[in-house]
Order: sequence, then C-alpha cells, then structure tokens
Amino acid sequence: MTKKDRLVAALSESTKAGGGINTAAELAYMIGERLTPAFTKFLTVCAKKGLIRRVAKGVFESTLTPPDPTTAIYKIAKKLRANVISYISLESQLSHTGDISQIPMGRLTIVTKGRSGTFSTPYGVIEFTHSKKTIRNIAPNLYFDESVGMYRAQSSQAIKDLKNCKRNTHMLES
Repeated sequence: MTKKDRLVAALSESTKAGGGINTAAELAYMIGERLTPAFTKFLTVCAKKGLIRRVAKGVFESTLTPPDPTTAIYKIAKKLRANVISYISLESQLSHTGDISQIPMGRLTIVTKGRSGTFSTPYGVIEFTHSKKTIRNIAPNLYFDESVGMYRAQSSQAIKDLKNCKRNTHMLES
C-alpha cells in the first residue's frame, strides 16, 4: 500500500471516529510515518492534488471524507490550541445565549490561556484572545457543550471577558 493509500484509509477511519480534522503530526502518526520535512512536503503535494485541504497552518481535512461543516470550525479551533485551556466566549457566546441580538457571521471568538491570534479557515475566522485570568477564577464559570466538543463561558463570564478585553459592550441587550 502506498503512502497516499495509507493516508486515504487513515482519513476515512478518523472521520468514522468523529474526527475529520487532523494536524500534520497526527496524520504522520496515523500512517506510521515520522513528521519530517519530507512528510510535510508529501502533505503539500496531497493538498495540491486535492486529496486533502489545508484548513489552517498545520491542520488538514480530507476532501474525500470531509467533517460535518456545522462543527468543523470548532474542531479546527481545538487543534490550533490543543495544549491550552480555551473556551468559546465574547461575541460568539453572547450571541449563542441571546445576550446580544447580533450573530457573528463567519467568526468564532475564543478566550484562551495560550497566545492570541486570528486564523482564516474555509469555515470562518477563528479569533483567539489571550486571558491572564487564572484557571481557578475561570473554571467555575464554564460548561461543556457536547454538541461542539468545547467549553463555553456562562453569560456572566462572557460579559466579564468582553469588558476585560475592552471590546464593544453597547450591543448587550440588558
């Protein structure tokens, strides 16, 4: 079996298991390869041929077995900040809870203990905003949303985050 065939099989299996979004390191592991510059070049060639699609730096999806588009942006966000606490907050969460009437179209706002950054993906823009708050202060105000597989801020925490980040509070309903 060629490396390309192993990649197709691995992508198919990952989608069946609820995945569909994988980092370059995960893809290398899944097909028994090491993450080397040669493997990264192999992924670039596969992307040019349309076998996979680069959705963010170092993050790929299969074009043959793409992930569910309603949850793909959340999966990408989790891959981009896999080793740090991150949760949906700010405008995305306040819109979700109805605390603001505006719906952020094509944008997911996330508070993270990791670095701030903005990533354009085929599913929308992911905006990470760094928080200096301790996990002890944040954790009681979060809940896990099984439908997207991520933590979300309770309304009170999302409003605090909005104020701490000095973002526009004029859109709050109350």
